[in-house]
Amino acid sequence: MAEVVSLMDIDEDDNHQKQNNSQKLNKGKGIVTAADTKPTPWVEKYRPQSLADVAAHRDIKDKRWRNEVSDFELFVFLFYSFDRLTSENRLPHLLLYGPPGTGKTSTILAVARKLYGSQYRNMILELNASDDRGIDVVRQQIQDFASTQSFSFGAKSSVKLILLDEADAMTKDAQFALRRVIEKYTKNTRFALICNHVNKIIPALQSRCTRFRFAPLDPIHVTERLKHVIQAERLDVPDSGLAALVRLSNGDMRKALNILQSTHMASQKITEEAVYLCTGNPLPKDIEQISYWLLNESFAESFKRVSETKTRKGLALIDIVREVTMFVFKIKMPSDVRVQLINDLADIEYRLSFGCNDKLQLGSLIAIFTKARSALVAAVK
Repeated sequence: MAEVVSLMDIDEDDNHQKQNNSQKLNKGKGIVTAADTKPTPWVEKYRPQSLADVAAHRDIKDKRWRNEVSDFELFVFLFYSFDRLTSENRLPHLLLYGPPGTGKTSTILAVARKLYGSQYRNMILELNASDDRGIDVVRQQIQDFASTQSFSFGAKSSVKLILLDEADAMTKDAQFALRRVIEKYTKNTRFALICNHVNKIIPALQSRCTRFRFAPLDPIHVTERLKHVIQAERLDVPDSGLAALVRLSNGDMRKALNILQSTHMASQKITEEAVYLCTGNPLPKDIEQISYWLLNESFAESFKRVSETKTRKGLALIDIVREVTMFVFKIKMPSDVRVQLINDLADIEYRLSFGCNDKLQLGSLIAIFTKARSALVAAVK
């Protein structure tokens, strides 16, 4: 008698066969998830892993100790002897401060990798004080890590390192509590505080650390690093586009890489116009045209044309004011007129930063140039 097969059995067999086929297809292959296909930010992808990779650190050994080495390079030069200082337990507490994107975090992380090698993750505690900035963090995470003794199976024992990034965001109470923790656990732990504004760090903490200031990166070093990334990513960047990237970065390597990646996502060819369009900054030719209107046209005509340009190109008035301020330095005019003009431009920028009305501040911008033009005419007479 023929065997009766139910519909349920057929469904089960089909499903089982599909699973087997799927397993055969995937055999020996890793399943690609969404996390695997996520593009890595170039800021992290090209973060220096050693001191030799940090921008502005090259050719340090060829310079003399006192006469030719800048403060930033002197700091790096000191780090070459940190192995000896660590082995002798004389590594100081550090306070690294300066503008963002100048290599503060990258440098101390590179030093930590050099000092601890494979034990890097076990020997440092890295906290961002912008998120973990309360007194509870000092009393719990920092104190728990600092109070434990480090063991080394090598020839030398190492002190542990606590890295507090953006320490200027810590509350005053947390900073006072940290002062006591630094004193108590100096025997086996060193602290590295990183901040943008050193004046926000209490004097009691500053006096317990060796301070090093990081200046904005030189355009030459920013250009070299950008060329390395451009070559690695095989990008089409003409000289004008590269110059625009360096100009807009203002010595901030992180900002330069972010602009480069953002522009690449929007345009295959990274030209000067593409860079300015992506960042929303006014083009130099637009600033020249706006400055011409401010210096030559009537109040009503200037207001009309600047407003139209601002609306058509989606420019922010505060960006126009900043770029016009830089343009004023290039114009030949009496020093007293220039001083008054820059002072008035600074007042407008200050008011815009507090959210004052754009139309009112645009009128103020045109008014100060009308006043400056009258002063220039009077100076000629």
